[in-house]
Amino acid sequence: MSIPTTLVIPREKLLQLGLRTSENIHYQIDPETLTAQTIGRGEGKLSDSGALVIHTGEFTGRSPKDKFLVRDEITDKTVNWNEFNLPISPDHFDIIFRKVTDHLNVSKEIWVRDCYACADERFRVNIRVIAEKPSDSLFAYNMFLRPTEEELNGFKPQWQILVASGLKLDPQECGTRQHNAAVISFKHRMILIAGTGYTGEIKKGIFTVLNYILPLEKNVLSMHCSANMDNEGRTSLFFGLSGTGKTTLSADPSRILIGDDEHGWTSDGVFNFEGGCYAKCIQLSEDKEPEIFRAIRHGAMVENTTFHPDSFSINFDDAYITENTRVSYPLHYISNAAEISIGNIPEHVFFLTCDAYGILPPVSRLTPEQAMYQFISGYTAKVAGTEAGVTEPKATFSACFGAPFLPLH
Repeated sequence: MSIPTTLVIPREKLLQLGLRTSENIHYQIDPETLTAQTIGRGEGKLSDSGALVIHTGEFTGRSPKDKFLVRDEITDKTVNWNEFNLPISPDHFDIIFRKVTDHLNVSKEIWVRDCYACADERFRVNIRVIAEKPSDSLFAYNMFLRPTEEELNGFKPQWQILVASGLKLDPQECGTRQHNAAVISFKHRMILIAGTGYTGEIKKGIFTVLNYILPLEKNVLSMHCSANMDNEGRTSLFFGLSGTGKTTLSADPSRILIGDDEHGWTSDGVFNFEGGCYAKCIQLSEDKEPEIFRAIRHGAMVENTTFHPDSFSINFDDAYITENTRVSYPLHYISNAAEISIGNIPEHVFFLTCDAYGILPPVSRLTPEQAMYQFISGYTAKVAGTEAGVTEPKATFSACFGAPFLPLH
């Protein structure tokens, strides 16, 4: 049984979920072991930089048409039901939950990871990720905040994510569009992911949850942006859809990195939701993006890249599998990352726009009124590969530069 000797597997909680316990539950496994387990199962390869390289299979980006929120007494009047927030019935959630737990129960091994979101302790959300693959557990280790061993004693998850990437659903029986789905239940505080190996569904599931509970219950503005600050603590935010440069610009070596994608704005500052970065790495080079390039080392996990011929050197220029090649790594892999991912009230806000029509000037300084309009309208473009079916930049209006993840009106 591969667990740290001082930690106890949460067997009782797993039984309450309907999961049988066995000797093949891997709890809080370290990145080195998860990497070795992934390679041993034939699900990944080790690059010459030490990073694990995996392929996510059929899905190499998010599938927004297959993300569902359970429509019940909690969400019926509060969720803005639209093309991004698709309703699913409680009965169908129960069917999918049963199928996911049945699938995990027949898996020879499962991986359990306890972690949390929100660097500001006032808003911390404890998370438990249960998955059938070690690579999903490594992704959770990289992307969420990591409790200390002391904090794990008596750890109580507030949200649980069950990942059954190898399970194909019956759409007619399960009420889904096709065989894959990511389903969020606010009543059960649970996310079910089935039929897709794209790890980004894990982080964006929790992001959707935080975009619901933080504004509604905590009076916190949740934001799809990156953040950094100078040595004097002057904070800047960079809003943008996936692939528009949030990670790249926030990793400025002359500034302190707070986070690269998801943040909250409170009455006294901003804080990162995550404990890692999920960077695009198409055409990545050390010259252009040195901090990100150097983060691709032992413990990092690269998705959907190829190798140069007769080597294990990653070919970052090859988009054969997808334009949306990615790498996840802990925040501290960036040399100038803040020790605690919290910053002051922002002094500068940037809107990163992939302008598919070329109608905007390269740089514009906005008045407060213009900034409010641009923030709410969110004119930009979806970048190739970030969503299923998007193969080239596609103009869109995405409210707050994060409409696919905003459940509230």
